[in-house]
Amino acid sequence: MPDDLIKSRKDGRIGWITLNRPEAMNTFTLPFADQLDGAFREMENDPEILVVIVEGAGKHFCTGISLDQFPSRTQLEARDFLRRIDAFYHTLARMKKVTIASVHGYAVANGAGLACSCDLTVAAETAVFGTTAINVGLICLGPAASLIRTLGRKKVLEMVLTGDMISASEAMRLGLVNKVVPEQELAAATLELAQKLASKSPLALQIGKEGLNQLRDLSYHQGLDAMDDLFATLASTEDAIEGVSAFRAKRKPVWKER
Repeated sequence: MPDDLIKSRKDGRIGWITLNRPEAMNTFTLPFADQLDGAFREMENDPEILVVIVEGAGKHFCTGISLDQFPSRTQLEARDFLRRIDAFYHTLARMKKVTIASVHGYAVANGAGLACSCDLTVAAETAVFGTTAINVGLICLGPAASLIRTLGRKKVLEMVLTGDMISASEAMRLGLVNKVVPEQELAAATLELAQKLASKSPLALQIGKEGLNQLRDLSYHQGLDAMDDLFATLASTEDAIEGVSAFRAKRKPVWKER
């Protein structure tokens, strides 16, 4: 099995995961999916890392599952196959670290799902997004699980059932992308965002992400009460005391809790 379908590295508080099948437009195979899920788990378990950037080698971010992975299968065999292919969706959703997709070229099918499942997305002006599986007789239901939490039902239905692709600017208008930049500025813009996040209190980042994730599944009053509980937890920590003290003293905070 190739060892470098997914490459990982870190620099200080920031980790990088690079999709490394450029000759195949970073399409998913079982080994690729296993290594991707493993890389996310390693980043999550690294106490030094606060922010994880996901990027694609070559001309495209990711163009979904490689079509040679779809031989004739029984329903049970196909289900086992998809459990491994889509394991990263579960891992990403449970991660406490903040994740940023840095997207250029095509991000379609499972590639679109990966980009949209990250907490934040920075895209090149030339990036294109789409849930295109229906065009080959399949359907992008895995990516839809992430999309439906960001977009309205009608737009997700339109994307999944038509297979049409959208530009980076349209993706930003819809709320799928946070920032669009010229392609030559993509790496720098993504790193700038990651560094900004990595400079924050680790506990505040973690609790903020946890709270916002909970809000999706709670009623208004339940959500407000849950957010107050989380805020109270954060307010009692050394980092919260340090942050307020540093602000009042007009100095840079030194975060103590990791």
